[in-house]
Amino acid sequence: MASPSSRVPTLREAFSLLAGRPARWLPQLCALIFVLWYFGPAIRGLPPVDLFNAPLPPPIGHPHRPPLYRPPTASADEWKLRAHQVREAFIHSYKGYKEHAFPADELAPMSGKKVDNFNGWQISMYDGLDSMWILGLTDYFDEAVKVIEQANYTTKPKQYVPFFETVIRQLGGLLSAYALSGEPVLLQKADELGGMLLPAFDTESGFPMYAISTRTNATRSSWAGSASLFAEVLSNQLEYKYLAHLTGKSEYYEKAERCMELMYQANITDGLFPTRWNTRLGTPSNNQFSVGAFADSAHEYLLKQWLMTSRSETKIKDLYLRASKSIIEHLLYVTPDRDILYVTDAEIREVHQTTAGITDLPISATSASLPTISSYPSGNFEHLSCFLPGLLALGAQTLDLPPSEKEMHSFAAEGLAYSCWLTYADMKSGLGPDMMAMRLFQPNVTDGLWLPKVQKWKEQGRRGRPPGLREPGPASRKRDYTIYKRTYLLRPEALESFYILWRTTGNPVWRERGWSVFQSIQKHAKTELGYASIMDVDSSSDKIPVKDEMPSYFFAETLKYLYLLFTDEEIIPLDRFVFNTEAHPLPIFEWTEEEKKLYNIS
Repeated sequence: MASPSSRVPTLREAFSLLAGRPARWLPQLCALIFVLWYFGPAIRGLPPVDLFNAPLPPPIGHPHRPPLYRPPTASADEWKLRAHQVREAFIHSYKGYKEHAFPADELAPMSGKKVDNFNGWQISMYDGLDSMWILGLTDYFDEAVKVIEQANYTTKPKQYVPFFETVIRQLGGLLSAYALSGEPVLLQKADELGGMLLPAFDTESGFPMYAISTRTNATRSSWAGSASLFAEVLSNQLEYKYLAHLTGKSEYYEKAERCMELMYQANITDGLFPTRWNTRLGTPSNNQFSVGAFADSAHEYLLKQWLMTSRSETKIKDLYLRASKSIIEHLLYVTPDRDILYVTDAEIREVHQTTAGITDLPISATSASLPTISSYPSGNFEHLSCFLPGLLALGAQTLDLPPSEKEMHSFAAEGLAYSCWLTYADMKSGLGPDMMAMRLFQPNVTDGLWLPKVQKWKEQGRRGRPPGLREPGPASRKRDYTIYKRTYLLRPEALESFYILWRTTGNPVWRERGWSVFQSIQKHAKTELGYASIMDVDSSSDKIPVKDEMPSYFFAETLKYLYLLFTDEEIIPLDRFVFNTEAHPLPIFEWTEEEKKLYNIS
């Protein structure tokens, strides 16, 4: 006879026994549920559950691989994880802004103070709006739309808002978020804001004034006095032309296009557009040629206007081709030792041979004689200029260039993008300085011009890599430059170019370089509340001093380009969108026949 202890319990007895000892069976049960949940899809032939990332928002249009796509250096899951870390960085910094600074413009990420350095119109929220959509942060996005629905864009008494910054950040943010989400209130508010800013164009020439009171329509000049900066004159056309197309309001197109007409009519030699223009007369007022702070986005908008309007405005394309040709000929130099390719600014003068001898004149001067160009480079290389390789790469892909010109644009794009990366890699922090003074050839600085060196390389049989593309590698000493401004202001320009180079060439090295930059940002710029600008990128200190500021473009540009760089899916296809200068994607569209007739587009 079996003992009672060896008897097999009935099902009811077993259940009672287990229920009385939950500590023993509960962990095993939880583990079984987890195994079934995680591996169940794989058993049914589906992909396993993603543990570390929320689902990506569906791409706008059909996702496709970039041309010449090569398998990534990291696994697909690793790139997804990297994109997820950027998403978490956005959440961390936006949460800090929302909890400590909203409804101010920006957050001081060290002290937690509120900063109203633009309009006091929540510029960080507007700048980050389309990033929220792209990153799939729908709760933040929906919350922001409710705030925007109640927005009032009437300025306070005696308050003026900067026209250029408000257009590229606020108006551009609204239009982009509308294009992506289709939320009607965003277009409504864009129309409202665009109309209130429009009186800034009411000058004798048609160039917009620096700032405007939307309460009184009064305007005022900037620190430059009667001069308009090239960047500010030609960096409203994407926003206002798209707004004209959406609303049917011709004044939006006409005001923006008036600035373009003055460029078509300007007496400019070889596409050498100066950095300053007379606001009253609409004519050049200096002979400085640059792609830096005073001119950067103007060059950008020449190509992107043509692309955004489905390549219909051919006069704009011609301006871009003239300007980019002059940039390559007059502003691209290499350093003497490391052969670093860089873009600088230069004083450009025409040398005219007359009966009285040689006369040195500004580039805007008129003369019946045939001029030659004299260039006097400063040697300054700005971080802001690191947008240029991305622009040249986009142009090389989209323009129908002769093979030799396409090659030169591609060479310039690759060499400049590497130089921008090198300025990061050279620094102890892994972050790039705001400005460098590059070493010039002596005694004749023009010996450093890049284009003649490439032409000589071609004549000698193209042996090795072209000048400026030889990638000397990082160096702690003998850098061929002096750091002029040691700050890293969370700027996006190098990352923007890495992204465009990745999407247009498929070379994964640009993703790896972007990942290295993001790691340095995480290490040195992250604070308890957000991310701060770096004071000295070449500091040997374990704790590098930071500046108590987090610019709104960190939400709009830096984090967005990093996220798109690390995402295999092309969420914003470059053949269907263009990014404005604040990285707000605007869709490519076609003018209707009625619009072409109304605006005289041919």
